[in-house]
Amino acid sequence: MAALTITSLHNPRVKNAAKLRDRRERQKQGRILIDGTRELSLALQAGIDLVEVFFCRPLCRTERASAVLGELETRGINLLEVSPEVFVKLAFGERAEGVLGVASEPRRKLADIVLPENPLVAVLEGIEKPGNLGAVLRSADAAGVAALVATGAGTDLYNPNAIRASLGTVFTLQVCTAPAAETLAWLRNQHLAIHAARPDASAEYTEPSYRGPTAFVLGGEAAGLSDAWAGPDVTAIKLPMKGTADSLNISVAAAVLFYEALRQRERSGKEEGGRRKEE
Repeated sequence: MAALTITSLHNPRVKNAAKLRDRRERQKQGRILIDGTRELSLALQAGIDLVEVFFCRPLCRTERASAVLGELETRGINLLEVSPEVFVKLAFGERAEGVLGVASEPRRKLADIVLPENPLVAVLEGIEKPGNLGAVLRSADAAGVAALVATGAGTDLYNPNAIRASLGTVFTLQVCTAPAAETLAWLRNQHLAIHAARPDASAEYTEPSYRGPTAFVLGGEAAGLSDAWAGPDVTAIKLPMKGTADSLNISVAAAVLFYEALRQRERSGKEEGGRRKEE
C-alpha cells in the first residue's frame, strides 16, 4: 500500500489524471479514467491495463472498496494514496467510493470481435450522451448481447460518465468503434439479419423473428439513423408510440429490443426441448 499521501492539487500525476475528463486529452494520452469499485473490479476481470490507481482511505468505507484495493495490491498495480481534497478533484460525479483508476484505452477493432454461435449484436449510431450509452451497455450485458459497435464521431465509449453508467460492463462486453459503412459490411460478412429501429417503419418490433443471428441498429433521438442503414437487406422496425411523444429514450428502446430477442430465443429453446421430450 502507498506510503506517502499526495495532498497537492498541483501534483503532476494528479493534474494529468484530472485532464482525462476531457475527450481530447484522453485521445492525446491514450488513457481513460475508471471511477468506482464495481467499474474497477470489472476492468480487472476483463484484463484492462491499469496504469495507476488513486485511493482515498477515508472514503474507502465499503467491503467492496477494501476488496478491490487488496486485489490491486496483489496484482502489483501502482497505488497512490491521496487526500480527500485531491480525490474530489479527480472523481467524476457524486458517487465517491474512494478508488479511481487510470488505464490504457482499449483498442479493440471489428476484426478483434469473436462472435458466438447465433449472436445478438447491437449497433449504436451517433449516441452522444454518455449516460444513455452506459445504460444501453447495461441492458446489452443483461440480455446477453454478444457485441456492441458504436458508429459516428460523437459516440465516446470510454467517457468516464459512460463507464460509470454502464457499471463497468463496457469492459466485459465486446465493444468497439467503427465507421457505419465498415460496420455494415462486417454485419453482412457475419451473416446477421439486420434490423434498424426507425419511427417511420411499417413493421412493429414484435413481427420479425430474432431467433437467428441478429443485429439491432439504433440511432440518436434527434438525428435518427443515417442513410447507410437504408439498404435492401436492412429491415426497418418500430416501437409503437401511443401517446403524444414521438420517440423513446434510446436506452429504453434498446432494452425493449434486446429483451424481445431474448424472449423469442428462450421460447424457441423451450419449444425445442419440449419436442425432444415428445420424441
